[in-house]
Parts: sequence; C-alpha cells; structure tokens
Amino acid sequence: MTEKRIPELLVEPNKFCPGCGHGIINRVLAEVLEEMDLAEQAVGSLAVGCACLMMDTFGTDWIQAPHGRAAAVAVGVKRVRPECCVFTYQGDGDSMSIGFSETMYAAIRNENITAILVNNGIFGMTGGQMAPTSLPGQRTTTSPKGRDAELTGQPLNMINQMKQLPIGYLARGSVASAKDINKLKQYIRSAIETQMNGGGYSMVEVLSPCPTNWKMNMESSLAHIENTVKSVFPVGEFVKNGERTDA
Repeated sequence: MTEKRIPELLVEPNKFCPGCGHGIINRVLAEVLEEMDLAEQAVGSLAVGCACLMMDTFGTDWIQAPHGRAAAVAVGVKRVRPECCVFTYQGDGDSMSIGFSETMYAAIRNENITAILVNNGIFGMTGGQMAPTSLPGQRTTTSPKGRDAELTGQPLNMINQMKQLPIGYLARGSVASAKDINKLKQYIRSAIETQMNGGGYSMVEVLSPCPTNWKMNMESSLAHIENTVKSVFPVGEFVKNGERTDA
C-alpha cells in the first residue's frame, strides 16, 4: 500500500471552516507543485477573503494584494521574475466582483500566469452575501428570499467570458467527489505546465462547498454541487494548448 504523506508545503493545519473546500484545493495545489519540483520557485498572489487564510499555512512565497487585485500583482511578479511559477488564489467574490477587471485583463493580455478561482457562490468571510456566482433563487444574507435574476442578472460564468480569448488553458473542476478531485489535480497540473512552457494565461475555476454559509452539512453541500451547481457551471477543459475544446 502506498503511504499517503502530507505535502511539505502544508506547514500548518489549515484555518478554514469544517467542510470547506479550500483545504482540499490547497492540498491538491501543494501536491502538484511538489511533484513538478516547483515548490522553491512558486510565488502566490492573493488578496482578501477566506482564500487569504492559506498564506499562514501554505509554505511558499506570498504577496498579498489589495482586495481584488491579485492578478495585477501576479502579472508584475511574473514580468520581472519570468523563471518563477506565479499563481493567484482567490475566491469568486474577490476575483469576479471586486477584481473582475484585473482578472479579465490579465486574460485579455494573455499574461503568462496561472489563476485559481474558487467558486462557492457567496462572499464567505464577510458572512455569506450574494456573489456574482450566486445561483438564481439562492438564499444569501443579502438575498434572503433568493437571488432574483431579473433584478440582479444571471450568475457570472467566467469560463464563457474567457474561452473566446487567445489564452493557453481554461478548465473548471470541483471537489464534490474523489473522482472530481483527481480530475482537478490534472487540471491544475495542466494549467501550471502551460505557464512554465510559456503557453500564456491559464485558469482553473473550482466549484467548492461552503457548508457554513449555505446552511448545509457536508454531505448535502457536495450533493448540491453535483446536482445543482454543475448544471449552471459545467466542469471540464474548455481551452487546451491554446485551442478551444468541445467541452
């Protein structure tokens, strides 16, 4: 039997709520960086929100940007240190609401960085407010009767916004099952390989549970992703080696 070891990059137990998907994503990212022998040359850029808690427990170099600006900071680091593996790690409220411009323009310019965007459908750290990715009818602290799409618009699909651009790699995965987690690891590895091969902008969006703000237990949160969230945000690879796929 193969021994399952904890990646050395995870220097402390994570600080996320029980059942949160961030801890799984952190582990997958750490495994990929170590397996690709990039742990020593990785530089992460994050901003504000639950995602930034990993700065205390994930043992690589970090720069904390103003709210929403992680992509802009990552671009600056990559341009002056092109040999580094530079990635952003942000939630959907941070990257797709407050930081929408920075996130999109890094893709529009095909900057050679890797973005990891965690989509849990709410602003988590500030109490579960409606995010750009909240589903129609989803109850949040700022939409207690459910999101009214006629009033607030449809959920923001970043994959659809980016897949027509000349970028290197684009995928959406989830942590809803062991099978999904294995696929997610492949996606993150492909995204980082794209960057290190000079293939341009790469992004992986991750569907992740927030049992605390969804008012669900872990089991029902994962079922919610599988049965409901994926119908709005389908998973798969959408751009690979600079070419659109049929996903």
